[in-house]
Amino acid sequence: MKLLRFGEPSAEKPGLMDDTGAIRDLSGSIADISGDVLGDDTLDQLRKLNPKELPVVEGEPRIGACVNGVGKFICIGLNYADHAAEAGMELPAEPVVFFKATSAITGPNDPVEIPRGSVKTDWEVELGVVIGKTAKYISREEAMDHVAGYCVINDISERDFQLHRSGQWVKGKSADTFGPMGPWLVTRDEVADPQNLAMYLDVNGHRYQDGSTRTMHFDVATVVSHLSQFMSLQPGDVISTGTPPGVGMGQKPETYLVPGDIMELGIEGLGVQQQHVEAAE
Repeated sequence: MKLLRFGEPSAEKPGLMDDTGAIRDLSGSIADISGDVLGDDTLDQLRKLNPKELPVVEGEPRIGACVNGVGKFICIGLNYADHAAEAGMELPAEPVVFFKATSAITGPNDPVEIPRGSVKTDWEVELGVVIGKTAKYISREEAMDHVAGYCVINDISERDFQLHRSGQWVKGKSADTFGPMGPWLVTRDEVADPQNLAMYLDVNGHRYQDGSTRTMHFDVATVVSHLSQFMSLQPGDVISTGTPPGVGMGQKPETYLVPGDIMELGIEGLGVQQQHVEAAE
């Protein structure tokens, strides 16, 4: 299934995309796409619905973030071998873990704001993993049973805040609009191999990132298991699993976002995002 949320900010309704590309309204069946509906039992009940019997959503509504009420927005750094080489850094012995503020989450096509004082706002297309069942001290072999599905994430990053303003990376990762998520949550049964998905990101029509989840250093199962050794993962938590090469910081010369830019990014089978870049007020 392709689950989504449509409508104006803070008033989104749950929906699914049928096999014709039409949005069907799920609000008669569930309240929202959030942690309490992402377990296997509820997802199985939704699969039994006949999409043709659900109301069609007319027009082209705004699409919101594909998960509401995210408890933890966890990110993995330097998780692509080719991106680590681009950054001039060695591959880590264990996953590099940091957090983004959940207030950064926004819809996949909402504007991205360059924060006040920013000089190095960058892009990162990433595979998002959405947790569907509580995971605590689980093995790698158990990990995928705890995954509800996958989505596209743009891990927007302000590199000067991240690297030169002291403290943890969270400063450069958490500005409002720095977490576009969606357009859909694609349930895990529809993703045959999360480690073999093409991914890309363009700015103003120029392709900067053209990679694949094949080059992940730590795969999804390893990441989920590893995180569960340090914290319990709860339904609705989101893990952003790293980015392939081609970020602005890796260009020669370095290239960063400015107001008026347009980003387009996507992952095979998981949909496409497009964001206009604006200056924060």
